[in-house]
Amino acid sequence: MIRLSVFYPSTEGASFDHDYYRNKHVPLAVKTWGLDGAEIDKGIDGPYVAAVHFKFDSPEALAAAMGGPNTGEILADVANYTTIAPVLQTSEIVD
Repeated sequence: MIRLSVFYPSTEGASFDHDYYRNKHVPLAVKTWGLDGAEIDKGIDGPYVAAVHFKFDSPEALAAAMGGPNTGEILADVANYTTIAPVLQTSEIVD
């Protein structure tokens, strides 16, 4: 199992619309990539204002999702909720 985590670092003067993120952006990604859901974090203390975690069956499934025809729509939607450049982490879930 592979986890794609997207972190949004706390950034001076940046904006982040948590409601839009939770209600529109993440559901768009879940639907587009055919996933069962995602885990969303709203930072309250620490270096990130928000994060999301998506699970894929394999590295190949993640690559197929990223290369899919509608992934561009997901990436273009980022401007609708934040001015923060996201940081991506791909991990193997070992437990």
